[in-house]
Amino acid sequence: MPAPTLLVLRALALGDLLVAVPALRALRRAHPGHRVLLATAGPLAPLALASGAVDEVLPVTSPADLPTSPSGPPDVAVNLHGAGPQSHRALDATRPSHRIGFRCAGVDGWTGPTYAEASARYPHERALWCALLEHHGIPADPDDLRLPPPGLGAPVIVVHPGAAFGAKRWPAGRFAAVARALERRAPVVLTGTAPERELALEVAAAAGLPAERVLAGRTSLTELCTVVAGAVLVVCGDTGVAHVASAYGTPSVVLFGPVGPGRWGPPPGPHRSLTHAELRRGDRFGEEPDPALTAIGIDEVLAAAALVLDGDGPGAGQRAAAPTGTDART
Repeated sequence: MPAPTLLVLRALALGDLLVAVPALRALRRAHPGHRVLLATAGPLAPLALASGAVDEVLPVTSPADLPTSPSGPPDVAVNLHGAGPQSHRALDATRPSHRIGFRCAGVDGWTGPTYAEASARYPHERALWCALLEHHGIPADPDDLRLPPPGLGAPVIVVHPGAAFGAKRWPAGRFAAVARALERRAPVVLTGTAPERELALEVAAAAGLPAERVLAGRTSLTELCTVVAGAVLVVCGDTGVAHVASAYGTPSVVLFGPVGPGRWGPPPGPHRSLTHAELRRGDRFGEEPDPALTAIGIDEVLAAAALVLDGDGPGAGQRAAAPTGTDART
């Protein structure tokens, strides 16, 4: 008789998957006899499987893509995607026997706290989903996020200038100044997606770095993870590669703009979060860099990098913002 299925929905991006690893591992421990099927973006499958919490990845890009019967009705459906109702209804269409998710008006059968209630008490994304599972009697540790490295690359410094939205993108000229200065400490490489390659080439040229140091658009996800896992430092904005650094324990300096580190910041360890919360505008999807981000100076980033590289205490002097508003997905 086939094992019962536990279907988890988290059809989001790289960082979203990595902050959900503690919750996924808690579900795995609580259901050792189930086959855990994760509905998420297909390219993220290597990381999902590396977590040890997932048996199979069902490639989807949104709740609307979820098949009504991926492998027969699941025994348990878990919504780690959002607050509902759309994601709840997509999972309901698979006809699960049991449900784990936030309570949502207009959708029956989901008995947890509301998203707003939980996020007010547990503002960090890792803690939020772990708290949801705790409500359903499943112990979960928000700090259980480390992944085994796929390999170890060279001891370089990674500078990642891109971000999905302009509001989270520190100016290219400042990244170039940081890269130029850090080149004295270790070879600097520029990472990013294929659409970010021109930005990375611009930063490299301004920093006086050869074009072959630009890895943006030239690495698979596994290759990027190998580079980050072996790096001595990652400098980036509030984007997926920051969570890759956290997953491998790679020291990092992360620059926050419209959303603060209280929601998406790295865990305790060799990481520093920089922001100027008093200037935050909070438009996550804006075209222009958020004032909380642009107020971060080059010298401030270099000082933080020196402290991390020189081991002046994990997270010492971290400039952390107060928790910001919620980021509910439905």
